Amino acid sequence: MSNSSLVPQVLDDKLLKRAAEEQLTETGRRLCRKEGMELQQVLKLQLHFLNILKIENLWQFTSLTKLSLSGNVIEKIEGLDSLVGLKWLDLSFNNIKAIEGVDTLVNLQDLSLHNNHISVIENLDTLQNMQFLSMGNNFLSQFSNVMYLRRCNSLYGLNLAGNPLCNEENYKIFVVAHLPNLVYLDHKLVDEQTRKMSSLRYQYDIEKLGLSETDALEQKKKDDEELQIHWDAFVEHLNGPQLFDSMCADDPDAHKLTHLSAVAALLDSYKSQQATLCIQIFKNGLAQHQRRESEVNLFISSLQVALAKNQEKASWGVTNFRKKQLPQIMAEIRHRSKMLEAFKEDINHLQHTLMTLELELVVQLEDIMTIFEKSISDLVTTFINDVKDVFSQCRDLENQHYNKILEISMATLKKIARNELKEDLPIDVRMLFVDKETLTNILKSSHDIHILKINNREDELVTRVNTWKSLLMMSIHDKEVTRNRTRILEIKNFRAHIWSQMEKAYFSKLQ
Repeated sequence: MSNSSLVPQVLDDKLLKRAAEEQLTETGRRLCRKEGMELQQVLKLQLHFLNILKIENLWQFTSLTKLSLSGNVIEKIEGLDSLVGLKWLDLSFNNIKAIEGVDTLVNLQDLSLHNNHISVIENLDTLQNMQFLSMGNNFLSQFSNVMYLRRCNSLYGLNLAGNPLCNEENYKIFVVAHLPNLVYLDHKLVDEQTRKMSSLRYQYDIEKLGLSETDALEQKKKDDEELQIHWDAFVEHLNGPQLFDSMCADDPDAHKLTHLSAVAALLDSYKSQQATLCIQIFKNGLAQHQRRESEVNLFISSLQVALAKNQEKASWGVTNFRKKQLPQIMAEIRHRSKMLEAFKEDINHLQHTLMTLELELVVQLEDIMTIFEKSISDLVTTFINDVKDVFSQCRDLENQHYNKILEISMATLKKIARNELKEDLPIDVRMLFVDKETLTNILKSSHDIHILKINNREDELVTRVNTWKSLLMMSIHDKEVTRNRTRILEIKNFRAHIWSQMEKAYFSKLQ
């Protein structure tokens, strides 16, 4: 029975709590009514056939592992971001047209999108633990959807029955050939004969595809490594017009104005100039990143040299004590009890020597860290000042562009009022030129969007580089404190161990 004639329900707290309670025993329900329902502890939730239109208000179910939203009227997959522990998700028998909103469900093992309106399998890259996927009775017509699933390495069960592509010749052996890990296809066990047929029919294609995928993976790895360097330098996506494109993406009215030839030319010039400024930040960012990396490596090298020299001195003292003083004293103590007191002085002297060496090392490392912190702070300050200067130029460029657009738009408004405009503008563009106030507000809003984008990117970069510096220095100081405490404890334990050996030797002589 269809739910289309029913009034869509809102997935509110009342409905969610009732659904959670219905899965409990009578005793559990009474306890929940008395003490309240802890939604963050709920593991399973059934919300099927409730005529739900929108997925929402599930953020409290952080422990959820199994969720059924089958048999509703859901049109979009959304509101699942917080359900990172989800392993089983049923969205069958809905009105979903696109696979989306599942990126965070990295633990998902079973996904059912049976009986929806989906024509493309996509956006499943992060679901590397997915073992079973049900896509039956959708609108899948291209074998490219099967090819896409090759990236789902854990997939062993797949249902595509009822899709147009199932009517294609060699459907079954094509799927088995291109998804060799499949154990079940369309709820049936893949038999050995089908595997042999698929291997014979598509062997060459699979080998060729494998080489192509290997090349693609290598290229992706290379691209990811390069992007990571850009990210570490805090200048990712600043090596071209990406900032400009993001400004335009959030500003549809600005795009409409490009129907004016003068605006289109102006916008191309603005895009080129801003991209040049962004590339300046990008190149400077990579250069400064290399300088910071060199400074960090020099600091680590200095630390290692200081630690090695200090360790060498300490080891010499301990080795000398073990090889010369300790055997002599251990031999004589069996004959002269006074040697116990003499040994106590010697071991105390060794402990004092080791503690003095550690104190000298602490002072030396503090000096090295102070010099390093100043160098890093100077590099970061220089980088931030350079970045702020270029972003200031970006704002100046935006202000100039805004004034020119305003001038062109006002001139166009006058021409339209006088019926002198020769350009044929679409209706939605003409709606921008209703009157001066409307046009001014639209342009000002567009300008504000652009400035906000520039400011946000600047703030993000400055915040991240400052945070990096703070965390770096905090980590270095914390590691030094831990090292110092560990070393002091080692010295004390060493002294206790040697003294224990001596006492055993002495008392064994007495016996």
